[in-house]
Amino acid sequence: MAEQTESKSRNLLRRLKDTLAEDTAGQARLDQVVGLIASSMQTEVCSIYLFRDAETLELCATEGLNPEAVHQTRMKLGEGLVGRAARDGRVVNEADAPNARGFRYMPETGEEVFPSFCGVPITRLGDKLGVLVVQSREARAFSEDEVYALEVVAMVLAEMTELGAFVGEGEALRARHTNPMLFRGGVGQEGVAEGHVWLHEPRVVVTNPVADDPVAETERLRNAIDQLRVSVDDMLKSVGQDPIDKEQREVLEAFRMFANSRSWLKRMEEDIAAGLSAEAAVEKEQSAARARLGESSDAYLRERLQDLDDLSNRLLRILTGQGNDTGAGRPENAILVARNIGPGELLDYGRGELKGIVLEQGSVGSHAAIVARAWAVPLIVHAGGQITSEALNGDHIMVDGDQGIVHLRPDETVVSAFRDKIAMQAKAQERYAGLRELPAESKDGCKIELHMNAGLIAELPSMESSGAEGVGLFRTELQFLARNSVPKRSELAAIYSRVLDAAGGRRVVFRTLDIGSDKVLPYMKREDEPNPALGWRAIRVGLDKVGVMRMQLQALIRAANGRPLTVMFPFVAQFEEFKAARQHLLDEIERERKLGHVLPEKVEIGTMLETPSIAFAPRQFFEMADFISIGGNDLKQFFFAADRENERVRRRYDTLNVSFLTFIAQIVRRCDETNTPVSFCGEDAGRPIEAMCFAAMGLRSLSMRPASVGPVKHLIRRVDLGEARKVIDRACNSGVQSVRGDVMEWLRGEAQ
Repeated sequence: MAEQTESKSRNLLRRLKDTLAEDTAGQARLDQVVGLIASSMQTEVCSIYLFRDAETLELCATEGLNPEAVHQTRMKLGEGLVGRAARDGRVVNEADAPNARGFRYMPETGEEVFPSFCGVPITRLGDKLGVLVVQSREARAFSEDEVYALEVVAMVLAEMTELGAFVGEGEALRARHTNPMLFRGGVGQEGVAEGHVWLHEPRVVVTNPVADDPVAETERLRNAIDQLRVSVDDMLKSVGQDPIDKEQREVLEAFRMFANSRSWLKRMEEDIAAGLSAEAAVEKEQSAARARLGESSDAYLRERLQDLDDLSNRLLRILTGQGNDTGAGRPENAILVARNIGPGELLDYGRGELKGIVLEQGSVGSHAAIVARAWAVPLIVHAGGQITSEALNGDHIMVDGDQGIVHLRPDETVVSAFRDKIAMQAKAQERYAGLRELPAESKDGCKIELHMNAGLIAELPSMESSGAEGVGLFRTELQFLARNSVPKRSELAAIYSRVLDAAGGRRVVFRTLDIGSDKVLPYMKREDEPNPALGWRAIRVGLDKVGVMRMQLQALIRAANGRPLTVMFPFVAQFEEFKAARQHLLDEIERERKLGHVLPEKVEIGTMLETPSIAFAPRQFFEMADFISIGGNDLKQFFFAADRENERVRRRYDTLNVSFLTFIAQIVRRCDETNTPVSFCGEDAGRPIEAMCFAAMGLRSLSMRPASVGPVKHLIRRVDLGEARKVIDRACNSGVQSVRGDVMEWLRGEAQ
């Protein structure tokens, strides 16, 4: 870029900086800005459109168009050339705008005499704020240098919009981060919570987007990048040399490649030469990378974008001195808000410190969800609308984990209704506490065993308070997920021993390592699989990486130390897999015997039934298994071919669907034929209506989160399961798709 163009750009930004520094009201400042840009760019028109809401753009200031159109002209996202620039996040540069694709004529503006059009998105780290537009009477396309200058100006406008520089009395110019907002996402963990936002990674605020001395800014940038490179090198030095650490090293090498990218540095230096500060140049390139790669369907490119995002944030924190610890105290009743979070980082917050968790990414089966369930705090995943950009530390927030809804800065009407819901749930829990010592026995004398799911030692005290009779599922992967390297056998043995101690003699079912799909170890190379849920995971990983499986089985045997041991293998799809895994455990017991170690008093070896295929295994499978646990979460998604992460399809299929209940009854019947104990484990086991129907279909053991034990026990004690089975059978024979309607009608009659 020519020095003359750079000087012109710097001159424009300097004048902008002076204008923004004046003590002027928001609208007046906007009016000055459009006049200044039109003059500097030598165009007859300059306009700024800002978002009124997530879908509507409004003309907020103009030089050259009819001033009466300001705050009157609006368009939807994607509508017209302005809406197209906002929707696509790309520059729209047209020499003959009226004949361009998607042109929308707005007669109130008087723009018909200005055929040339250049619209530049005003964005900040993927957050769409508006569009900067210039137009002229001369029918021409704007040059690359002119477009670049406008992109630089748009970057400054984005920062100033974020800082509230254009806030005024006009309705469209209200301060950001003040309006009530609603976000919808997926339910990772049910429950409701009210509190205040605590950002996992507080946003870096760039208060100096314009700089007068490009030489000094370039020097600052280079020094910061040197620090960044040293920190990446230090991370590499901390990695060990074993095979799994080698895979982690490869990831960090890719990280270092970005940090040493000459093209990345060159682009930022060009931005500084045009008049931006070092911080603003980093953010401009970060926003540009998000626009280029964010919509890519290529998983590799999306991962590289995440790498670049991470590096950019680290670089911004070095430049601004704004670390994760901003000095702000954690608010009362903190609700964590993050783009995503690893298990180790989440566990660092500690149980009892958080009232809820809201993630822009994540998944219902992720390690974050596992920890949230362990802590019994509501979790929302895939919260749309970029909540991390909208939320500020300390903002009032309400999380409805039952509906997958987040209310940020809610108004009084929402607050009142939400608090009523919390009060009702609290009263219900008090009622369930009185059932703690009573059995889950139906009116017709059927006793149902209710067990709890767990993954952390800290959860075990919930066994007493909930009335659970044991641990039907202890997830062992958290001890692997929360570390940066493979845990030692002695460490695992100590953890498992403490779990058995905390259980106080009650049965604990240890599920062996269930990784893969969306649960990827931080020190294990992610496999690029088109469908990870159906790929290399759980028992498949264990049978391929026998060393890891053997180490975990040895730890379990030693933890038992003469006590009963119950081991369950996950995701078994065929008889041979169970036989192989079972033999590994028997071999390790024999090895421990030869070493003279204390053996378990007795050993139960079972499996989860999560794939339809294993339900049709030979009779010998059911005879060999000491017990079977139906893994409802995975089984349901495979049975209906509906990904439980996909909101568009998973809600189409009811757990009480006739086909699914018939399948459950078939599994129960096969287990009864061989006297194999069978239970149901999963989210549905903790939903009272579903749990009652499972019990009516013959299941006598259910495993759920501790908070669900009371509600499930309460309903089972109120009904006759024999009568419930008759209702279900009649509904099945009637040809309905789901028995839910008939069951609910019967229950309403029972309650009268």
